[in-house]
Amino acid sequence: MGLLIKNGRLIDAKNNIDQKCDILIETDKIAEIGDNLSANNTEIFDANGLTVVPGLIDMHVHLREPGFEYKETIYSGTQAAARGGFTSLCCMPNTNPVADNPGVIEFILSQNKKAAFVNLFPIGAVSKGLKGEELSEIADLKSSAVVALSDDGNPIENPELMRRAMEYAAMFDLPIISHCEDRQLSAGGVMHEGYISTRLGLKGIPRTSEIVVVARDIEIARFTNSRLHIAHISCKESVELIRKAKSIGLKVSCECCPHHFTLTQEALINYDTNTKVNPPLRTQEDIAALKDGLKDGTIDCIATDHAPHAEEDKDVEFDSAPFGIIGLETALGLVVSELVDKGIISWKQLVEKMSLNPSNILGLSRGSLEKGAVADITIIDPKQEWTVRKEELVSKSKNSPFIGRRLRGKAVLTVVSGRIVYKA
Repeated sequence: MGLLIKNGRLIDAKNNIDQKCDILIETDKIAEIGDNLSANNTEIFDANGLTVVPGLIDMHVHLREPGFEYKETIYSGTQAAARGGFTSLCCMPNTNPVADNPGVIEFILSQNKKAAFVNLFPIGAVSKGLKGEELSEIADLKSSAVVALSDDGNPIENPELMRRAMEYAAMFDLPIISHCEDRQLSAGGVMHEGYISTRLGLKGIPRTSEIVVVARDIEIARFTNSRLHIAHISCKESVELIRKAKSIGLKVSCECCPHHFTLTQEALINYDTNTKVNPPLRTQEDIAALKDGLKDGTIDCIATDHAPHAEEDKDVEFDSAPFGIIGLETALGLVVSELVDKGIISWKQLVEKMSLNPSNILGLSRGSLEKGAVADITIIDPKQEWTVRKEELVSKSKNSPFIGRRLRGKAVLTVVSGRIVYKA
């Protein structure tokens, strides 16, 4: 049976479309877009008053499987994604064993096939075991369908290794996704270095630890003429460096996370370990710079850095708690509430940053609504107000700083390859 979506506001950034119309889906493709469509033996969904966009893509998640299934599984993580309106995820390689070889990649893909919620595109490790010493077999990883390479969470400290990684990845048209942190500068830090860290008696992470590696990796990308994607930028200087790199035509892209343009270091006042993230929550000045970067296109993508941790891992002293929060089920509401409703970005820009641009950067052949395209579609109620409730989250872990927060904008239908995988 097909699916006919009626009367929705269709927004397609690729084709510069923002209009009310119908979409007919047959099997896994968009068969027709137009007014007053009809079809036999087809389920009808009335999207009047709703916003219909290409399926959302999160290019930075940690699904924890294999190895850390007590935090999250591919099943629970992809189910959370569907509830959050995401139709495609790109999972980072910091699993156990590390996703640095085709065997682990094949396991991840087979587990996702069983889960059958959303598309899953693995990211392979730059270095074997994420140790930063020896390059993974990049040709083998490319043949096993990875869409990018990253040692995310374990920044590549050796610039020569990063140079060779970029040169080798360029041969296979794979971007390197860089976690920009100088660990000699950030060593022992648990939050942004500043007045609040001093007040709380916590060791700070200086903004310089991010800035120097952003600058280094941009220079290596320039030298090698390679593609570089900078993950989860958090400070104004990073935005400025990337803006300059783009202005001279370098192949540099970047992302930021909802928590970094929503929360500041002030959120840590009560020592809530669900505000402990890396890079850390910074200042209002940094938030303003991130919003400017989102508005002017310097920041290409919004990604969650979904990092589930079990309650027992987070329910410890702040210094001992792991970095990371979940984000798949709250990202859309935060983007609508904090960016779209406040006039920072338009709905078209939301589609660019949460669907079209991630698809283009990673070569996913998605991110648009046009005849013949894969039917990955997210339908959003832009006016629905809702409260983030711990008991309603389907992610296996509940480590969110947004529990209890009132948001506006929610996915009400998620369609993957023509199948309804979530319906509110």
